[in-house]
Amino acid sequence: MTSDQIILFALFAAVFGLLLWGRFRYDLVAFAALMAGVVLGVVPAREAFAGFGHPATLVVALVLVVSAGLVRSGVVFMITRTVVDAGRSLGAHIALMGAVGGILSAFMNNVAALALLMPVDIQTARKAGRSPAPSLMPLSFATILGGMVTLIGTPPNIIIATIREDALGAPFAMFDFAPVGGITAIAGLAFVALVGWRLIPARHTGGKSRGPLDEIGDYIAELTVPEGSKAIGKRVHELTETAEKNDVAILGLVRDGKRRYGTQRNTVIREGDALVLEATPEALDEFRSALALGFAEREREEQLRAEGEGLSVIEVVVTEDSRIRGKTAQSIGLNWRQQTVLLGISRRGRRITRQVRKTPIRAGDILLLLVPQERADEVVEWLGCLPLAERGLAVTDSSKVWLATGLFGAAVAAASLGLLYLPVALGLVVIAFVLARIVPLSEIYRQIEWPVVVLLGSMIPLGAALETSGGTELIAGALVGLTEGLPAWAILTVLMAVTMTLSDVLNNTATTIVAAPVGIQMAQSLGVSPDPFLMAVAVAASCAFLTPIGHKNNTLILGPGGYGFGDYWRMGLPLEIIVLAVSVPAILVFWPL
Repeated sequence: MTSDQIILFALFAAVFGLLLWGRFRYDLVAFAALMAGVVLGVVPAREAFAGFGHPATLVVALVLVVSAGLVRSGVVFMITRTVVDAGRSLGAHIALMGAVGGILSAFMNNVAALALLMPVDIQTARKAGRSPAPSLMPLSFATILGGMVTLIGTPPNIIIATIREDALGAPFAMFDFAPVGGITAIAGLAFVALVGWRLIPARHTGGKSRGPLDEIGDYIAELTVPEGSKAIGKRVHELTETAEKNDVAILGLVRDGKRRYGTQRNTVIREGDALVLEATPEALDEFRSALALGFAEREREEQLRAEGEGLSVIEVVVTEDSRIRGKTAQSIGLNWRQQTVLLGISRRGRRITRQVRKTPIRAGDILLLLVPQERADEVVEWLGCLPLAERGLAVTDSSKVWLATGLFGAAVAAASLGLLYLPVALGLVVIAFVLARIVPLSEIYRQIEWPVVVLLGSMIPLGAALETSGGTELIAGALVGLTEGLPAWAILTVLMAVTMTLSDVLNNTATTIVAAPVGIQMAQSLGVSPDPFLMAVAVAASCAFLTPIGHKNNTLILGPGGYGFGDYWRMGLPLEIIVLAVSVPAILVFWPL
């Protein structure tokens, strides 16, 4: 063993020890290890920051921006309304989302499948009043498992097919992976849905963490009924089911600028009416998207959208010195002076009986305002109110739902068919989302989990150094010697176990490139077909469930799920054991030696 190999193995041991300890944040630990590798001479200085431009790092960053666009355009709300029910038990929700994720990831890149479903899962968790952590990790694992079923589902399968073509003259076909991958995926999904999610640390499985902003009461708000709305022609009580599904209470109706008495349950809704609602900002936006309602009269909303690159929802507290105290939004000209719409008022649980924009504002009221993206600070200063800390409120533009869906679908199709490199395809989607004003330019960088980017960017050069120093070859040589004289099934099991371990540490693409030739060499030394060994490497390289860095999907959920580095193995270790127990017999049946 060379000095470089000793240093690198020691660095990896130190990194994983510190990450499992959890006292220091994962991005600091990884970046410190990278710097130590450069100082100690095992990572070339010119390659030190190559990981930050690596496709895996770029894909993670781009997917987060694309996910934000899918939320803002209403794609996520559309899926949530048609597929997901927040009233389901957690186990049933995980089973449904896992099945959908597994099927999608079989026919599209598994990273893209998670990018589509992750916002849906987070929205469902919010509506159910719980943390997304118990369901995000099962969803990630499900999309990884589903990707094993077809050639295009995951990069290791594509690499294995290419290596087989080089070594044997013909690649694996589209569905050659289906028998083994399908059986393994079904077994894995069953474990994840029935048992696995219960193994996630208890600190993640409780109710949704509450901060100061969560104590704010619901807003009394109004949404208008524009031309083409799904509410036109229905009686008010007919909207109750949709309202309850979106956690909204319908309090009444405004017609011709006047608040009508009572709830108007049997009144037929007309174009130009306004519904009086009680809801949180998020629920209000989802209800608006579901029924194609508007924020204000058409002229006001069009003027507001023409002001800048996008709209923003902000919350402000009215003080004794605020310009609006004792006055109404209409009387101070909030709309025509500042191009701002008063969406709602939160008044410590007290009911408001007038039209919102005609209600005198009191000190202590919390106002929900719709403002042009770039003018938020100016509006707050003009009002003399105190801004509340942001809690990620977004404005859904349902008119662009099919545009966003088409752009994302075209990118996934192009990447799956090999017409475009996945990072390039996602990059083009981000550009299109910005040009179409689906995601405001000013919000792009806010959507990226920078600690995750630093983690990946730091670990990739260390993994590459381990490979170039001969560390992975050392492992491969030891593996060949270890399996000498063992029966074929035992050799396959050892090969898969070592490949899984490598994939948990290295990028799964690098693991496949290293492990596939080792598998072919083992088959040749035994005088048997290399196909079962290649299939074993394909399955094992995809199944990186012990750490957040082995697979991009695990990295994607690290920030949104609030996980620690050492949380993954609790569900991942038994899942990897199940994968071994199921896939080895399946390989021997469908790909006999």
